[in-house]
Amino acid sequence: MTKLMNHVEFRAALENAIKGKSANLSPFSIAWASGKLTRAHLARWAENHFHYVGPFADYLGYVYARMPDKYQEAKDFLLQNMYEEEVGGVRHTDLLIRFAEACGTTAARVKDPENMSPTTRGLQSWCYAVAMRENPIVAVAALVVGLESQVPSIYRRQTPTLRDKYKFTDEEVEFFDLHIVSDEIHGERGYQIVLAHADTVELQQECLKICEIGAQMRLLYTTALYHDYVEKELPLSALGLAA
Repeated sequence: MTKLMNHVEFRAALENAIKGKSANLSPFSIAWASGKLTRAHLARWAENHFHYVGPFADYLGYVYARMPDKYQEAKDFLLQNMYEEEVGGVRHTDLLIRFAEACGTTAARVKDPENMSPTTRGLQSWCYAVAMRENPIVAVAALVVGLESQVPSIYRRQTPTLRDKYKFTDEEVEFFDLHIVSDEIHGERGYQIVLAHADTVELQQECLKICEIGAQMRLLYTTALYHDYVEKELPLSALGLAA
């Protein structure tokens, strides 16, 4: 019979739920980190990524509205996270658009939902569904632990290539530099909220499962970008991957 885990055991289980499913494993990420994508490929990424991360404050807003008042520190974190995304300095999506324009696309194309792939639409819809329907602590596990906490490890591999290979300026890649720092903080706070408030066997198991699903969703989304935009020009064999 599954037992209630202590914080050390539960933290390890949450990390293991994500392990092996990082978006770093996708062929798109591998091609990016090795400098084999074109700026046009990166533009397609930005056009899709906008529709995944653009509504992130909306996702968190739904969770905030349903978070019990007794979990004040969790509500405060969600509110701060929303503030940082939208009005705490430069709006994060504006930084993403700046990068997209440096890749050769336009703000109008980035904002047009017709330019996102079906898989991106699926990830966005899943995030909304989780935020609106799941237990708020489970939703934090999905959105902050399962998705947001991955970002620093992904961008640490990709950002040096943007400077060294593609010669983007510091201003053009500010979106990535910002999220390496901010999402490491957000991810850790998400972990602490889940560790503190997933206080039954059932809640712990729900959090573990949804973290795994969240990691799978991001990996699927990133892999689909390769198949939708890159595969015809850069087969798996060119990346040293099996077909």
